Amino acid sequence: MKSRMMSVFCAAVTMAAAMMIVAPSKAQETGVASVPVRMTVTAGVPSDKRMPELNKEDIAVIQGKERLKVTEWVPAQGDRAGLDLFILIDDASNPTLGMHLDELKSFINAQPSTTAIGVGYMRNATVEIVQNFTTDHAAAANTLRLPLGTAGAFGSPYLSVIDLMKRWPASQNRHEVLMVTDGIDRARRSSTWRGLYLNPDVDSATEVAMKTGTIIHTLYAPGVGRRDRNFWEATNGQMGIAKLSDVTGGESFFLGLQQPVSFSPYLDQLQNILNNQYLLSFSARTGKKAQLNNVSISTKVAGVELAAANAVWVPAAQ
Repeated sequence: MKSRMMSVFCAAVTMAAAMMIVAPSKAQETGVASVPVRMTVTAGVPSDKRMPELNKEDIAVIQGKERLKVTEWVPAQGDRAGLDLFILIDDASNPTLGMHLDELKSFINAQPSTTAIGVGYMRNATVEIVQNFTTDHAAAANTLRLPLGTAGAFGSPYLSVIDLMKRWPASQNRHEVLMVTDGIDRARRSSTWRGLYLNPDVDSATEVAMKTGTIIHTLYAPGVGRRDRNFWEATNGQMGIAKLSDVTGGESFFLGLQQPVSFSPYLDQLQNILNNQYLLSFSARTGKKAQLNNVSISTKVAGVELAAANAVWVPAAQ
């Protein structure tokens, strides 16, 4: 009996050892592939505080329940300061926007030599580009004009910014947009419903922005026409651009539903954002198909708030 029990025990030990040997190889076979991806992240602190030094070890990137490996975290400065910034103005804006053109020109002219500026106007769900990206800031500033005060036959700021992003020339620079608009989608027919609603074109624009790594900042400026005088339409427009900025890692600037007295305070805030950005690289899980993966970027450094897009475009596994 003892001999039989000993034989069973030895067989069990042998089987367990075999399973321990096989298990790692199976895990290796089913291991999830990863690829390097990059995002632009903005770090912010209260206005009366100084930005502390942030190191790679201070940054947490979470995908699902997994913390991903951060491979690079560098300030967007020096030889990494390249920025493509497009100033995009809605042609449906009220011509009173003209009182702010000098402020926009000053903002453009104050940009460093590492920033290339583009200028365009949104109309008919497309963009009329009046200045391609250039580091000649004075030339870019001089292309600014009064808005036409009409959206055209098919006016949607969200479809227009999609058109712009799809035509964006390839570069390793940061991609960012400043949209000046009321956010009202005049391409969509007015519904009998009067209330708050979600515009699907906003989601389409955020998806393209995250796929292309584009950060969209928005500055509310009232438009023309009956829709702009309608509280619901104006509120929905403002909510649309606020969501567009939030999801893409940008900032939305507005003073209620009225024309701001000055754009300068908002442009100063935007300049502070551009001056405090970092290039983040990490290893993201990937699959057979390229797709947008939701990620969360955070830090435990006291007083620092990080802003980034909700998702990153992850290429398919090779």
